[in-house]
Amino acid sequence: LFSAQPITLLGGTGPIVIFTALLYAACKDLGVSFIAVYAWTGIWAGIILIVLAVANASNLMRFFSRFTDDIFAALVSLIFVIEAVRTVGGGLFDDKLTPADAWFAAVLAFGTCVIAFGLRWTVRIGKRPLPGTPLLADFAPTLAIIIMSTFAVTLWSGQIEGPAVPVDYAATSTGRPWLVDILALPLWIKLTCVLPATFAATLLFLDQNITSRIINESDAPLRKGHGYHLDLLLIGLFTLCFSFFGLPWIVAATVHSVNHLKSLSIDDLANPDMPSLAVVESRISALSIHLAIAASLLALHFVAMIPMAVLLGLFVYMGFMSLWGNAFFVRSLSLVMPGMIVHGHDADAHVPRHVRNRFTYMQAGCLVVLWGVKSSVVGIFFPFFIALCVPVRILITRYFHDEHLNHLDDYDHDQRNEI
Repeated sequence: LFSAQPITLLGGTGPIVIFTALLYAACKDLGVSFIAVYAWTGIWAGIILIVLAVANASNLMRFFSRFTDDIFAALVSLIFVIEAVRTVGGGLFDDKLTPADAWFAAVLAFGTCVIAFGLRWTVRIGKRPLPGTPLLADFAPTLAIIIMSTFAVTLWSGQIEGPAVPVDYAATSTGRPWLVDILALPLWIKLTCVLPATFAATLLFLDQNITSRIINESDAPLRKGHGYHLDLLLIGLFTLCFSFFGLPWIVAATVHSVNHLKSLSIDDLANPDMPSLAVVESRISALSIHLAIAASLLALHFVAMIPMAVLLGLFVYMGFMSLWGNAFFVRSLSLVMPGMIVHGHDADAHVPRHVRNRFTYMQAGCLVVLWGVKSSVVGIFFPFFIALCVPVRILITRYFHDEHLNHLDDYDHDQRNEI
Protein backbone atom coordinates (compact mmCIF):
# COMPACT_ATOMS: atom_id res chain seq x y z
CA LEU A 1 0.00 0.00 0.00
CA PHE A 2 2.83 2.42 0.78
CA SER A 3 5.57 1.25 -1.58
CA ALA A 4 6.83 3.35 -4.45
CA GLN A 5 7.08 0.27 -6.71
CA PRO A 6 4.16 -2.05 -5.85
CA ILE A 7 5.10 -4.63 -8.49
CA THR A 8 7.98 -5.84 -6.32
CA LEU A 9 6.67 -8.49 -3.93
CA LEU A 10 8.18 -8.67 -0.45
CA GLY A 11 9.09 -11.95 1.16
CA GLY A 12 11.89 -14.18 2.32
CA THR A 13 14.62 -14.83 -0.23
CA GLY A 14 17.22 -17.53 -0.73
CA PRO A 15 20.18 -15.29 0.19
CA ILE A 16 18.43 -14.17 3.40
CA VAL A 17 17.71 -17.79 4.35
CA ILE A 18 21.35 -18.69 3.72
CA PHE A 19 22.56 -15.77 5.84
CA THR A 20 20.17 -16.70 8.67
CA ALA A 21 21.38 -20.31 8.59
CA LEU A 22 25.00 -19.16 8.82
CA LEU A 23 24.12 -16.87 11.73
CA TYR A 24 22.37 -19.77 13.48
CA ALA A 25 25.41 -22.02 12.99
CA ALA A 26 27.70 -19.33 14.43
CA CYS A 27 25.45 -18.86 17.48
CA LYS A 28 25.32 -22.62 18.03
CA ASP A 29 29.12 -22.89 17.92
CA LEU A 30 29.52 -19.96 20.34
CA GLY A 31 26.81 -21.22 22.69
CA VAL A 32 24.73 -18.03 22.63
CA SER A 33 20.99 -17.52 22.13
CA PHE A 34 20.28 -17.43 18.41
CA ILE A 35 16.91 -15.69 18.66
CA ALA A 36 18.38 -12.86 20.77
CA VAL A 37 21.38 -12.44 18.47
CA TYR A 38 19.05 -12.55 15.46
CA ALA A 39 16.92 -9.80 17.03
CA TRP A 40 19.89 -7.53 17.74
CA THR A 41 21.35 -8.18 14.29
CA GLY A 42 18.03 -7.19 12.73
CA ILE A 43 17.70 -4.11 14.95
CA TRP A 44 21.13 -2.84 13.94
CA ALA A 45 20.51 -3.78 10.29
CA GLY A 46 17.19 -1.91 10.31
CA ILE A 47 18.86 1.19 11.72
CA ILE A 48 21.61 0.99 9.09
CA LEU A 49 19.04 0.67 6.29
CA ILE A 50 17.06 3.64 7.58
CA VAL A 51 20.24 5.74 7.65
CA LEU A 52 21.09 4.59 4.11
CA ALA A 53 17.60 5.53 2.91
CA VAL A 54 17.75 8.98 4.50
CA ALA A 55 21.21 9.50 2.98
CA ASN A 56 19.88 8.55 -0.49
CA ALA A 57 22.40 5.70 -0.63
CA SER A 58 20.39 4.01 -3.38
CA ASN A 59 22.06 6.50 -5.73
CA LEU A 60 25.08 4.19 -5.47
CA MET A 61 23.17 1.76 -7.66
CA ARG A 62 24.19 3.88 -10.65
CA PHE A 63 27.54 2.08 -10.43
CA PHE A 64 25.76 -1.23 -10.94
CA SER A 65 24.79 -2.51 -14.36
CA ARG A 66 22.89 -5.34 -15.95
CA PHE A 67 26.11 -7.35 -15.61
CA THR A 68 25.57 -7.55 -11.84
CA ASP A 69 21.76 -7.59 -11.96
CA ASP A 70 21.64 -10.65 -14.22
CA ILE A 71 24.22 -12.52 -12.13
CA PHE A 72 22.28 -11.88 -8.92
CA ALA A 73 18.93 -12.77 -10.50
CA ALA A 74 20.41 -15.97 -11.94
CA LEU A 75 21.84 -16.87 -8.53
CA VAL A 76 18.48 -16.46 -6.77
CA SER A 77 16.66 -18.40 -9.50
CA LEU A 78 19.20 -21.22 -9.40
CA ILE A 79 18.80 -21.45 -5.63
CA PHE A 80 15.09 -22.09 -6.26
CA VAL A 81 15.74 -24.70 -8.93
CA ILE A 82 18.74 -26.54 -7.50
CA GLU A 83 17.48 -26.73 -3.92
CA ALA A 84 14.12 -28.06 -5.14
CA VAL A 85 15.77 -30.66 -7.37
CA ARG A 86 18.17 -31.60 -4.57
CA THR A 87 15.29 -32.12 -2.15
CA VAL A 88 13.35 -34.30 -4.58
CA GLY A 89 16.46 -36.23 -5.59
CA GLY A 90 17.50 -36.68 -1.96
CA GLY A 91 14.18 -38.37 -1.26
CA LEU A 92 15.19 -41.19 -3.59
CA PHE A 93 17.98 -42.09 -1.16
CA ASP A 94 16.02 -41.44 2.05
CA ASP A 95 15.58 -44.59 4.13
CA LYS A 96 12.43 -43.10 5.68
CA LEU A 97 10.62 -43.41 2.34
CA THR A 98 9.90 -46.53 0.37
CA PRO A 99 11.24 -46.54 -3.20
CA ALA A 100 7.67 -46.31 -4.50
CA ASP A 101 6.86 -43.26 -2.36
CA ALA A 102 10.13 -41.55 -3.29
CA TRP A 103 9.62 -42.10 -7.02
CA PHE A 104 6.00 -41.00 -6.80
CA ALA A 105 7.15 -37.74 -5.17
CA ALA A 106 9.56 -37.25 -8.07
CA VAL A 107 6.70 -37.86 -10.52
CA LEU A 108 4.56 -35.27 -8.71
CA ALA A 109 7.31 -32.65 -8.87
CA PHE A 110 8.08 -33.37 -12.52
CA GLY A 111 4.39 -33.44 -13.45
CA THR A 112 3.69 -30.12 -11.73
CA CYS A 113 6.56 -28.46 -13.54
CA VAL A 114 5.61 -29.92 -16.94
CA ILE A 115 1.91 -29.03 -16.62
CA ALA A 116 2.71 -25.47 -15.53
CA PHE A 117 5.11 -24.99 -18.44
CA GLY A 118 2.71 -26.66 -20.87
CA LEU A 119 -0.22 -24.44 -19.91
CA ARG A 120 2.02 -21.38 -19.88
CA TRP A 121 3.14 -21.96 -23.45
CA THR A 122 -0.30 -22.77 -24.88
CA VAL A 123 -0.48 -19.19 -26.16
CA ARG A 124 2.37 -20.04 -28.54
CA ILE A 125 0.40 -22.73 -30.38
CA GLY A 126 -0.21 -21.58 -33.94
CA LYS A 127 -0.04 -18.07 -35.31
CA ARG A 128 -3.05 -17.04 -33.25
CA PRO A 129 -3.77 -18.31 -29.72
CA LEU A 130 -6.80 -20.54 -29.37
CA PRO A 131 -9.79 -19.23 -27.37
CA GLY A 132 -9.19 -19.65 -23.65
CA THR A 133 -5.45 -20.29 -23.92
CA PRO A 134 -4.48 -16.87 -22.46
CA LEU A 135 -6.58 -17.70 -19.38
CA LEU A 136 -4.91 -21.11 -19.07
CA ALA A 137 -1.50 -19.45 -19.34
CA ASP A 138 -2.33 -16.92 -16.63
CA PHE A 139 -3.44 -19.60 -14.16
CA ALA A 140 -0.90 -22.25 -15.18
CA PRO A 141 0.77 -22.61 -11.73
CA THR A 142 -2.56 -22.76 -9.88
CA LEU A 143 -4.02 -25.35 -12.26
CA ALA A 144 -0.84 -27.44 -12.04
CA ILE A 145 -1.08 -27.52 -8.23
CA ILE A 146 -4.77 -28.47 -8.30
CA ILE A 147 -4.29 -31.19 -10.93
CA MET A 148 -1.29 -32.88 -9.32
CA SER A 149 -2.61 -32.54 -5.75
CA THR A 150 -5.90 -34.15 -6.81
CA PHE A 151 -3.96 -36.87 -8.61
CA ALA A 152 -1.90 -37.59 -5.48
CA VAL A 153 -4.81 -37.62 -3.03
CA THR A 154 -7.15 -39.74 -5.14
CA LEU A 155 -4.77 -42.26 -6.73
CA TRP A 156 -2.00 -42.88 -4.21
CA SER A 157 -2.38 -44.73 -0.93
CA GLY A 158 1.26 -44.57 0.13
CA GLN A 159 3.08 -41.98 2.20
CA ILE A 160 2.93 -38.43 0.84
CA GLU A 161 4.90 -35.74 2.63
CA GLY A 162 3.01 -32.48 3.04
CA PRO A 163 4.07 -29.05 4.26
CA ALA A 164 4.63 -28.56 7.99
CA VAL A 165 1.28 -27.03 8.92
CA PRO A 166 0.40 -26.45 12.61
CA VAL A 167 -2.70 -28.22 13.87
CA ASP A 168 -3.75 -25.29 16.05
CA TYR A 169 -3.02 -21.62 16.48
CA ALA A 170 -0.23 -20.49 18.80
CA ALA A 171 1.80 -17.33 19.25
CA THR A 172 5.05 -19.11 18.35
CA SER A 173 6.04 -22.65 17.42
CA THR A 174 8.32 -23.03 20.47
CA GLY A 175 5.99 -21.44 23.00
CA ARG A 176 8.20 -18.40 23.60
CA PRO A 177 6.61 -14.96 24.10
CA TRP A 178 5.89 -12.79 21.09
CA LEU A 179 8.60 -10.30 22.01
CA VAL A 180 12.20 -11.50 22.02
CA ASP A 181 14.06 -10.98 25.30
CA ILE A 182 16.73 -8.69 23.82
CA LEU A 183 18.01 -7.75 27.29
CA ALA A 184 19.16 -11.30 28.00
CA LEU A 185 22.46 -10.84 26.15
CA PRO A 186 25.57 -9.22 27.64
CA LEU A 187 26.35 -5.70 26.43
CA TRP A 188 29.40 -6.79 24.45
CA ILE A 189 27.35 -9.27 22.40
CA LYS A 190 24.72 -6.61 21.70
CA LEU A 191 27.43 -4.32 20.34
CA THR A 192 29.20 -7.14 18.48
CA CYS A 193 25.97 -7.81 16.58
CA VAL A 194 26.76 -4.66 14.59
CA LEU A 195 29.23 -6.75 12.55
CA PRO A 196 26.76 -9.36 11.21
CA ALA A 197 24.18 -6.56 10.98
CA THR A 198 26.46 -4.78 8.51
CA PHE A 199 26.51 -7.90 6.34
CA ALA A 200 22.73 -8.30 6.68
CA ALA A 201 22.09 -4.65 5.80
CA THR A 202 24.36 -4.95 2.76
CA LEU A 203 22.49 -8.05 1.60
CA LEU A 204 19.07 -6.45 2.15
CA PHE A 205 20.21 -3.25 0.42
CA LEU A 206 21.47 -5.13 -2.64
CA ASP A 207 18.55 -7.57 -2.73
CA GLN A 208 16.02 -4.73 -2.60
CA ASN A 209 17.65 -2.41 -5.10
CA ILE A 210 18.80 -5.01 -7.61
CA THR A 211 15.33 -6.56 -7.70
CA SER A 212 13.81 -3.09 -8.14
CA ARG A 213 16.23 -2.38 -11.00
CA ILE A 214 15.28 -5.64 -12.70
CA ILE A 215 11.59 -4.76 -12.44
CA ASN A 216 12.19 -1.21 -13.65
CA GLU A 217 14.30 -2.19 -16.65
CA SER A 218 13.37 -0.71 -19.99
CA ASP A 219 12.18 -4.07 -21.38
CA ALA A 220 9.07 -3.62 -19.21
CA PRO A 221 7.32 -0.40 -20.28
CA LEU A 222 6.50 0.92 -16.80
CA ARG A 223 5.01 4.38 -16.47
CA LYS A 224 5.28 5.16 -12.77
CA GLY A 225 8.37 6.39 -10.96
CA HIS A 226 10.79 4.14 -9.13
CA GLY A 227 11.12 5.46 -5.57
CA TYR A 228 14.19 3.48 -4.51
CA HIS A 229 14.76 5.55 -1.37
CA LEU A 230 11.19 5.24 -0.08
CA ASP A 231 11.15 1.47 -0.59
CA LEU A 232 14.50 1.09 1.16
CA LEU A 233 13.18 3.14 4.09
CA LEU A 234 10.18 0.81 4.37
CA ILE A 235 12.46 -2.25 4.29
CA GLY A 236 14.52 -0.73 7.09
CA LEU A 237 11.41 -0.11 9.20
CA PHE A 238 10.13 -3.64 8.55
CA THR A 239 13.48 -5.16 9.49
CA LEU A 240 13.66 -3.12 12.68
CA CYS A 241 10.12 -3.92 13.80
CA PHE A 242 10.15 -7.60 12.80
CA SER A 243 13.38 -8.22 14.70
CA PHE A 244 11.76 -7.37 18.04
CA PHE A 245 9.39 -10.29 17.42
CA GLY A 246 11.96 -12.66 15.93
CA LEU A 247 10.09 -12.65 12.61
CA PRO A 248 11.82 -13.32 9.27
CA TRP A 249 13.22 -10.31 7.47
CA ILE A 250 11.48 -9.55 4.20
CA VAL A 251 12.75 -7.80 1.13
CA ALA A 252 11.90 -7.57 -2.56
CA ALA A 253 11.91 -11.22 -3.69
CA THR A 254 13.49 -11.48 -7.14
CA VAL A 255 11.76 -14.63 -8.41
CA HIS A 256 8.33 -13.68 -7.06
CA SER A 257 8.63 -10.09 -8.32
CA VAL A 258 9.70 -11.12 -11.82
CA ASN A 259 6.83 -13.61 -12.06
CA HIS A 260 4.45 -10.94 -10.72
CA LEU A 261 5.64 -8.55 -13.44
CA LYS A 262 5.12 -11.22 -16.10
CA SER A 263 1.57 -11.87 -14.85
CA LEU A 264 0.73 -8.15 -15.11
CA SER A 265 2.30 -7.69 -18.55
CA ILE A 266 0.18 -7.32 -21.67
CA ASP A 267 1.83 -9.24 -24.51
CA ASP A 268 1.30 -9.27 -28.23
CA LEU A 269 -0.27 -12.72 -28.59
CA ALA A 270 0.67 -12.81 -32.26
CA ASN A 271 4.34 -12.27 -31.31
CA PRO A 272 4.77 -13.70 -27.80
CA ASP A 273 8.59 -13.61 -28.00
CA MET A 274 8.68 -9.83 -28.31
CA PRO A 275 8.79 -7.44 -25.30
CA SER A 276 5.51 -6.70 -23.54
CA LEU A 277 3.29 -3.96 -24.92
CA ALA A 278 2.33 -2.60 -21.50
CA VAL A 279 2.14 -3.44 -17.80
CA VAL A 280 -0.96 -3.12 -15.63
CA GLU A 281 0.64 -1.25 -12.72
CA SER A 282 -1.62 -1.84 -9.75
CA ARG A 283 -1.40 -2.25 -5.99
CA ILE A 284 -4.48 -4.48 -5.94
CA SER A 285 -2.72 -7.64 -7.12
CA ALA A 286 0.04 -7.49 -4.48
CA LEU A 287 -2.50 -6.64 -1.77
CA SER A 288 -4.73 -9.52 -2.88
CA ILE A 289 -1.79 -11.94 -2.79
CA HIS A 290 -0.97 -11.08 0.81
CA LEU A 291 -4.62 -11.12 1.86
CA ALA A 292 -4.93 -14.59 0.32
CA ILE A 293 -1.86 -15.70 2.28
CA ALA A 294 -3.49 -14.45 5.48
CA ALA A 295 -6.77 -16.15 4.54
CA SER A 296 -4.93 -19.45 4.14
CA LEU A 297 -4.82 -19.62 7.96
CA LEU A 298 -8.52 -20.41 7.75
CA ALA A 299 -7.88 -23.28 5.34
CA LEU A 300 -4.88 -25.04 6.89
CA HIS A 301 -6.58 -28.41 6.39
CA PHE A 302 -6.59 -27.92 2.61
CA VAL A 303 -3.06 -26.49 2.59
CA ALA A 304 -1.82 -29.63 4.37
CA MET A 305 -3.26 -31.76 1.54
CA ILE A 306 -0.87 -30.25 -1.02
CA PRO A 307 2.10 -32.63 -1.38
CA MET A 308 5.48 -31.06 -0.74
CA ALA A 309 6.71 -32.52 -4.02
CA VAL A 310 4.08 -30.47 -5.88
CA LEU A 311 5.36 -27.28 -4.26
CA LEU A 312 8.94 -28.22 -5.15
CA GLY A 313 7.88 -28.68 -8.76
CA LEU A 314 6.32 -25.23 -8.62
CA PHE A 315 9.61 -23.79 -7.32
CA VAL A 316 11.42 -25.26 -10.32
CA TYR A 317 8.85 -23.70 -12.64
CA MET A 318 9.12 -20.28 -10.98
CA GLY A 319 12.91 -20.40 -11.05
CA PHE A 320 13.05 -21.17 -14.77
CA MET A 321 10.33 -18.64 -15.62
CA SER A 322 12.28 -15.83 -13.94
CA LEU A 323 15.45 -17.00 -15.70
CA TRP A 324 13.82 -16.76 -19.12
CA GLY A 325 13.91 -12.95 -19.10
CA ASN A 326 17.52 -12.95 -17.91
CA ALA A 327 19.86 -11.85 -20.72
CA PHE A 328 22.79 -13.73 -19.14
CA PHE A 329 20.77 -16.96 -19.05
CA VAL A 330 19.57 -16.57 -22.64
CA ARG A 331 23.12 -15.86 -23.84
CA SER A 332 24.25 -18.96 -21.93
CA LEU A 333 21.68 -20.99 -23.87
CA SER A 334 23.00 -19.52 -27.11
CA LEU A 335 26.40 -21.05 -26.29
CA VAL A 336 24.92 -24.51 -26.88
CA MET A 337 22.32 -23.32 -29.42
CA PRO A 338 24.27 -21.01 -31.76
CA GLY A 339 21.24 -20.18 -33.90
CA MET A 340 19.25 -18.81 -30.98
CA ILE A 341 18.19 -15.16 -31.21
CA VAL A 342 17.57 -13.05 -28.12
CA HIS A 343 14.34 -11.23 -28.92
CA GLY A 344 14.07 -7.79 -27.39
CA HIS A 345 17.85 -7.44 -26.93
CA ASP A 346 19.93 -5.74 -29.59
CA ALA A 347 23.19 -7.45 -28.57
CA ASP A 348 22.66 -10.15 -31.21
CA ALA A 349 22.57 -7.64 -34.02
CA HIS A 350 25.34 -5.30 -32.86
CA VAL A 351 27.84 -7.44 -30.92
CA PRO A 352 29.97 -10.19 -32.52
CA ARG A 353 29.31 -13.67 -31.23
CA HIS A 354 32.79 -14.17 -29.76
CA VAL A 355 32.44 -10.91 -27.80
CA ARG A 356 29.05 -11.97 -26.41
CA ASN A 357 30.49 -15.32 -25.43
CA ARG A 358 33.46 -13.72 -23.65
CA PHE A 359 31.12 -11.44 -21.70
CA THR A 360 28.93 -14.43 -20.80
CA TYR A 361 31.93 -16.47 -19.61
CA MET A 362 32.93 -13.64 -17.28
CA GLN A 363 29.42 -13.50 -15.83
CA ALA A 364 29.43 -17.28 -15.42
CA GLY A 365 32.74 -17.08 -13.56
CA CYS A 366 31.30 -14.53 -11.14
CA LEU A 367 28.23 -16.72 -10.63
CA VAL A 368 30.38 -19.75 -9.82
CA VAL A 369 32.38 -17.73 -7.29
CA LEU A 370 29.20 -16.45 -5.61
CA TRP A 371 27.78 -19.97 -5.42
CA GLY A 372 31.00 -21.26 -3.93
CA VAL A 373 31.18 -18.49 -1.34
CA LYS A 374 27.59 -18.94 -0.19
CA SER A 375 28.21 -22.65 0.36
CA SER A 376 31.53 -22.21 2.20
CA VAL A 377 32.62 -21.37 5.74
CA VAL A 378 33.03 -17.72 4.72
CA GLY A 379 29.45 -17.56 3.52
CA ILE A 380 28.65 -14.73 5.93
CA PHE A 381 30.74 -12.47 3.66
CA PHE A 382 28.48 -13.41 0.75
CA PRO A 383 26.87 -9.90 0.48
CA PHE A 384 30.22 -8.23 -0.11
CA PHE A 385 31.08 -10.68 -2.87
CA ILE A 386 27.90 -9.58 -4.64
CA ALA A 387 29.07 -5.98 -4.41
CA LEU A 388 32.48 -7.02 -5.79
CA CYS A 389 30.78 -7.69 -9.13
CA VAL A 390 30.80 -3.91 -9.61
CA PRO A 391 34.61 -3.48 -9.70
CA VAL A 392 34.80 -6.63 -11.85
CA ARG A 393 32.44 -4.96 -14.33
CA ILE A 394 34.60 -1.83 -14.29
CA LEU A 395 37.80 -3.82 -14.84
CA ILE A 396 36.48 -5.70 -17.88
CA THR A 397 36.00 -2.44 -19.79
CA ARG A 398 39.59 -2.75 -21.00
CA TYR A 399 38.67 -5.98 -22.81
CA PHE A 400 35.55 -4.67 -24.58
CA HIS A 401 34.62 -1.73 -26.76
CA ASP A 402 32.28 0.75 -25.11
CA GLU A 403 29.73 0.29 -27.88
CA HIS A 404 29.61 -3.46 -27.26
CA LEU A 405 29.23 -2.98 -23.51
CA ASN A 406 26.38 -0.53 -24.05
CA HIS A 407 24.49 -3.19 -25.98
CA LEU A 408 25.31 -6.01 -23.57
CA ASP A 409 24.25 -3.86 -20.60
CA ASP A 410 21.36 -2.58 -22.66
CA TYR A 411 19.31 -0.79 -20.01
CA ASP A 412 22.17 0.50 -17.88
CA HIS A 413 22.78 3.83 -19.60
CA ASP A 414 19.07 4.74 -19.37
CA GLN A 415 18.58 3.65 -15.78
CA ARG A 416 21.59 5.51 -14.39
CA ASN A 417 20.01 8.85 -15.27
CA GLU A 418 16.59 7.78 -13.97
CA ILE A 419 17.99 6.69 -10.60
